[in-house]
Amino acid sequence: MSTPTCANQSMSYKPLSPPGNCRRQFLKTLGAALPAAALACQGPQVAAAPAATQTSAQGLPQIKLGRYSISRLICGANPFNAGSHLSVFVNYQMREYYTPEQILKTLRRCQQVGINCWQSSGGNIELYKRFVDEGGQMHYISLGTDNPQEIERLARGGCIAVAHHGEVTDSMFKAGKFDQIGDFLKRVHDAGLLAGISTHMPAVVEAAESKGWEFDFYMTCVYERHRSADELKKLLGYVPIPVGEVYLREDPPRMYKAVQQTKRPCLAFKILAAGRLSERKQGVEEAFREAFAGIKRSDGVIVGIYDRYSDQAAECAQLTLRYGS
Repeated sequence: MSTPTCANQSMSYKPLSPPGNCRRQFLKTLGAALPAAALACQGPQVAAAPAATQTSAQGLPQIKLGRYSISRLICGANPFNAGSHLSVFVNYQMREYYTPEQILKTLRRCQQVGINCWQSSGGNIELYKRFVDEGGQMHYISLGTDNPQEIERLARGGCIAVAHHGEVTDSMFKAGKFDQIGDFLKRVHDAGLLAGISTHMPAVVEAAESKGWEFDFYMTCVYERHRSADELKKLLGYVPIPVGEVYLREDPPRMYKAVQQTKRPCLAFKILAAGRLSERKQGVEEAFREAFAGIKRSDGVIVGIYDRYSDQAAECAQLTLRYGS
């Protein structure tokens, strides 16, 4: 499998290849081990920090999000929620593996290697509270919509930030209802939380920058994976299968360009194209390298951890140390 197209390479508009072993061989032969310092537990820090990258006592680089210092590598939740974006069969495997107890175990491993932030949804806030009650020390960032009761529940549960759900954001943008997101951002701020916008579209970042809204960060998917059949046919000249999950090599450079044009922190996600770049360790390493080269020094990445077959928390932390420090 070829490596992803970099920003300075020519664009041929080809979908990415399907996955092979779904990260079973995820960097098995990656030589360098984590520094010993990166294996200590990392707790939340609330002291102000410069916008540029900082290094935690555990060795994993950190950025500033509001008054919080969070690791540049953030644990995502799609594998925990059995949302592989690969196939229903992989979803079944993830659901079988990730019991609440296993999720907690994986989170504790993430904390050990210096990851101090979990990005999920409102549905996992009770599990997060259990994690904290059992001694865990990580921040929690949630996706959400303009539901006052849900926002208040997240605030009571210890969440530090809520981003407007990317699927909803993009649907509202396409439907001409984007201005309504301003009310959501204000409601989140009123609850004492950091407010963000999640999206899969560079055009949304550009539009939000022009609104004059007060908000704190973006979550930016580097692949615009939900184009309609008509949009794909116009762009490619044909409609690939499956229509709902098409990942184009040319998408990351477009999103990284949008990320570079905003001063707000951006948390890039799906840098591995939902596992499609995980068939070989070279693809994983190149995706991390390209992501950290494409985002700002004040930005981070969100990566789903599926540690059924290897110590992915440590593997991803090693790549973050290599390319994000």
